[in-house]
Amino acid sequence: MKRIIIFLCLFIWTTSLFSALEAQERSYTLNGYIRDGGTGEDLIGASISADNSRRGTVTNVYGYYTLSLSKGTHTLTVSYLGYRSKEITVELTADTRLNIDLETDTKELAEVVVSAESHNANVSKAEMSVEKLSAKTIKSAPALLGEVDVLKVIQLLPGVQSTSEGSSGFSVRGGGYDQNLILLDEAAVYSASHLMGFFSVFNNDAIKDVTLYKGDIPASFGGRLSSLLDIRTKDGNSQRYAVTGGVGLISSRITAEGPLGDKASAIVSGRRTYADVFLQFSGEEAQRNSTLYFYDMNAKVNYRVDDNNRIFLAGYFGRDRFAFSELAGMDFGNKTLTARWNHIFSPKLFSNFTLLSSWYDYYLKSEISDQLGQELKSGLRDYGFKADFNLVPNTVHNLKFGYNFTFHSFDPGEGGGVGEESIFGRISFPEQYALENVVYVSNETNLNDKLKLKYGLRYTGFGNLHKGKIVHHQQQLEPRAGLTYIFNDFNSVKASYSRTAQFIQLASNSTSGSPLDFWFPASENVKPQKCDQFAAGYFRNFASDTYELSAEIYYKNLKDVVDFRDHAQLMLNENLEEELRFGRGYSYGLELMLRKTSGAFNGWISYTLSKSMRKIESINNGNWYRSPYDKPHNISTLASYEFSPRWTFSASWVYGSGTPVTYPTGRFQVENSYVPIYSGRNEYRYPAYHRLDLSATWKLSPPDRRFRHELNFSLYNAYGRKNAWTILFRPEEDNPDDLYAEKVYLFTFVPSITWNFSF
Repeated sequence: MKRIIIFLCLFIWTTSLFSALEAQERSYTLNGYIRDGGTGEDLIGASISADNSRRGTVTNVYGYYTLSLSKGTHTLTVSYLGYRSKEITVELTADTRLNIDLETDTKELAEVVVSAESHNANVSKAEMSVEKLSAKTIKSAPALLGEVDVLKVIQLLPGVQSTSEGSSGFSVRGGGYDQNLILLDEAAVYSASHLMGFFSVFNNDAIKDVTLYKGDIPASFGGRLSSLLDIRTKDGNSQRYAVTGGVGLISSRITAEGPLGDKASAIVSGRRTYADVFLQFSGEEAQRNSTLYFYDMNAKVNYRVDDNNRIFLAGYFGRDRFAFSELAGMDFGNKTLTARWNHIFSPKLFSNFTLLSSWYDYYLKSEISDQLGQELKSGLRDYGFKADFNLVPNTVHNLKFGYNFTFHSFDPGEGGGVGEESIFGRISFPEQYALENVVYVSNETNLNDKLKLKYGLRYTGFGNLHKGKIVHHQQQLEPRAGLTYIFNDFNSVKASYSRTAQFIQLASNSTSGSPLDFWFPASENVKPQKCDQFAAGYFRNFASDTYELSAEIYYKNLKDVVDFRDHAQLMLNENLEEELRFGRGYSYGLELMLRKTSGAFNGWISYTLSKSMRKIESINNGNWYRSPYDKPHNISTLASYEFSPRWTFSASWVYGSGTPVTYPTGRFQVENSYVPIYSGRNEYRYPAYHRLDLSATWKLSPPDRRFRHELNFSLYNAYGRKNAWTILFRPEEDNPDDLYAEKVYLFTFVPSITWNFSF
């Protein structure tokens, strides 16, 4: 550990020294925040360039930029999609703080903004396999039961697939849904679903920025093999008080934000379903005594202490509750808390210090009778600290480094019989604890006007704790690298490599996820999963950046991947590690995407060709088999058309190969019972999946009114496709010796209407 820290410190020092020596002329630093002039929100990824050249930068996730320029007069161009570009002339004779406000471009901005980046960021930025979404993009997508959902829109991106019908779980480039790191204001969210997966825990009214890293994950993040989904909530309107909300068929939501004095602002957002209200009108007493709802709340306060210091406090609390009379019930939910301090040490050195915590727990109860009552509860808690630094010594280098610490507490479960008359015993497992320490460093350098290089190293140490002592320690080095060659302002090629490691695993028998799944740590008998990913791509813009075309190929090599033996017992199993099997795998694919970013008609179409395989001893006789997320063909489209100032129409269509499945292929009789004989692991597939969703928004008031409201009409599965949720094999009524396959589906047509308002 000490050698690693010393190496990283020397790396930082030598890189900084090299950067300083490269600055051959006297330069000064221009720095500050770029904000929305109407709300005061910091703009993430806004572009600022000097003198109509490629000398420029973009704001970080806190809206902060720093730019080194030579002494003298410079013309700055500041741009952000959906906002009026601004030109500013500055005379640099010393380091200068310059905060910039941008105004929304109501003439050029359509209802849908596909990307929150500057006009040609997809070509010029030294990153690939990254997708950014704005809240308006998410809002444009047709909704299921009236609730727009960030995770449903994520599933429309290339390389991303839904894990099952209606689920908010998603698979990235052939990886499991548990291999996605989901962050809400930097805190991990372990179960991102409501209502058994039909909705996510993210309220779109509170979201400011969404970034999905499918590869080329920054060195400052890790802990999962497949992807990083980084979600940032709004800071709160610092200019005026505002309220937005909506009333739908099964849920309502409301968000309030505004200034708190001259230096602070806040936002509070809440949402709740009310299906349980309608149950009170049922003619059956059991249904009247039932419960079915979820709720969540986001809150955030930010305080500008002075020009160099800002403090943020953010929290999320959400819960699902289901109960059928007094017979059965389920209760699960998440809580996150984040406290951040942004400090500017100097115009060239920006820092962020974070305290964070995350909780997830669930409770399940079944009480058919006094003798048959059972319950189960489990959970997971994280407490962490992060120190992140961003040093920009000149226009050539952008250096990031830091330290992360996380304390994990796993509650494997407690449960059994309920009440003295229960025939079931009680069982309880001791909590497990682990410490995770991370040191990282990365640098992005402009080798010349055309070539950009990005490289970094992440060190992770993971130790299991027992009685306050580390009893087993594992460590992993995770190098990252990327190269971008810019032919001109309209096209470029990129390549990247990254190694990721996952030290906590999920026990689940489902590919789509369940609130009753539970996490467990790497240990003496469980190695961390590892992935080496290679990717390359071509990026091209057309028609003044109105159209964006991208083509990426990737290859992922997986080691120590975890799977479970057939018919594994996962819940309340004190010998869980005996159910585990370890092996290797790979996935590769081609991702094509064409999107239109502005104008009355915009959206995208994408196609993914992929393959995902596993090979694990004692599974499928040790032969290669399809992973549960192997879907060779996937097509996704999202389109929006602003027909008039009052009417906007949207549509999405998806097509995907069927999910791999293991079917019974025969059976034999033992006395009076039949024992099934199964095919090889995932040898068959469900039928192909496809679905069309439609949406129309009718604005009931002019855009210049303080009080604005609209009606949104949506139709999920417009042509009533009966997509297979599962397939069961049942005996024929007339001849029980013969079986037939029965397809179970969840939805055909699902219409909904929502009234949205703001003032």
